Amino acid sequence: MRSAKFLFTALAAAGMLAAQGQPPLAQRIAARLRPNDLKADVSFLASDALQGRATPSPGLEIAAEYIAAQFRRAGLEPVGDDGYFQSAAFQSVKPNPEGLEFTLDTANAEQGTVVIQEAVATDLNRAAAFKITLSDTAALDALTAEEVRGKVLLVEVPDVGGAGGGGMAAFQAQRRMLALAAKLEPAMVVMVRAAGQQSNPNARVPLRDATAPAPKVPVLNVWDKAIHDTVAAAQPGPMEAMVSAHIAAPIVQPVKLRNVAGVLRGTDAELKDTYVVVTAHYDHLGVRPNAQGDGIYNGANDDASGSASVIAIAGALAELEEKPKRTIVFVTVFGEELGGLGARWYTSHPIFPIAKTVADINLEQLGRTDDSEGPKVAQFNLTGFDYTDIAATFAKVGAVTGVQAIKHEKNSDSFFNRSDNASFADAGIPSTTLSVSYIFPDYHQPGDEWQKLDYDNLAKVDVTVALGILDMANSAQAPQWNKENPKTARYVQVREKQ
Repeated sequence: MRSAKFLFTALAAAGMLAAQGQPPLAQRIAARLRPNDLKADVSFLASDALQGRATPSPGLEIAAEYIAAQFRRAGLEPVGDDGYFQSAAFQSVKPNPEGLEFTLDTANAEQGTVVIQEAVATDLNRAAAFKITLSDTAALDALTAEEVRGKVLLVEVPDVGGAGGGGMAAFQAQRRMLALAAKLEPAMVVMVRAAGQQSNPNARVPLRDATAPAPKVPVLNVWDKAIHDTVAAAQPGPMEAMVSAHIAAPIVQPVKLRNVAGVLRGTDAELKDTYVVVTAHYDHLGVRPNAQGDGIYNGANDDASGSASVIAIAGALAELEEKPKRTIVFVTVFGEELGGLGARWYTSHPIFPIAKTVADINLEQLGRTDDSEGPKVAQFNLTGFDYTDIAATFAKVGAVTGVQAIKHEKNSDSFFNRSDNASFADAGIPSTTLSVSYIFPDYHQPGDEWQKLDYDNLAKVDVTVALGILDMANSAQAPQWNKENPKTARYVQVREKQ
């Protein structure tokens, strides 16, 4: 719970809306931000013709061109390296299974029980092995380079039931361990799984930032029974068993990926060179291989609704006679479903200075009101509700429009790092993701189709979002991190160094 002092400061910083002026402004924005226009954009972006907008895919390219055309229609200034496009240098890194081998002492992984997760050409002949258990977070934290450098790190993945071995906690633990492995310099990392935990054979070809150093540590997934049993029986730490392995060099090809960016320039002499960024991701999950029936992940709510909202808000604000004091940057990004690739590309290669960017308002899942907890109408959630004073701004404008800015007590903080706002937060920029529903029927399923969205409610939410963005753009006080919340400490530290 924020202190009363912080809440008062946040409300003051948001800028008190002039009661006599704002209802006409809200009405003028509403007149330009219409439900049928939103429906038209969502229905195209989420149509079967775009085949689920996977990153990369022809459907994703069509979506990018469509969004650029709408920015052009709105009169936004193009600010990419190629008109409205910010080109990103990525590569597809396709593992080459030719000659793939993995042996632990005399146990040779049977064909079909080993896949390459991180493809790095490797030849090992009786290399030393070191065992660690994925669920032992204390042991993971205690690992040192002296212990594992040059050795094969065998990671026992606990069987939690069900294919994939998982849940969100296991997935996050695995990512954390792999990040540690990059620093510890083992010769190889091997995720050792039980037979029922094999990796998804339909997993997409990995994408790699072509401007970043190539990974040096290969990663395998192995679910051979003999190897699993040997590792399971061993104590954590150095093992007597030795590892031999061969991994061929991967097949690397350049990939065309683009963020779409347009700008509404600020007019104030003091504030025009500061920036409010409005984002949404325009990609989704593509097509399910070998599906029986409908296999297209249309991604209407997730996140054609957010992309359409960026288009609509940009158009509505661009048509107003009075222009914002700060510059507003509208960006739709690729690759959110693959770990926020497009947002991370933007913050690593910013079009406008990070230090001058005052906020990122990220839009996700704004169209469905049939939340798993019950109907959600005339309201929206903010992730990291107490992390910044951004929520106070939206609460204030919501009092004008009748649309509430809500803190979901369970999901507000836990979802903060699960969308593109997290990349902006890591760069020190006060950020949040706005959504009507966190979990809804058809989430990440082919049934997330455009007919199921509530476009009247979406328009009302977008009017409120537009007013909040405009208020931040016109306020002399930039959004701030809440330093009283310990969860913001690392973001504050980054911001204060800029």
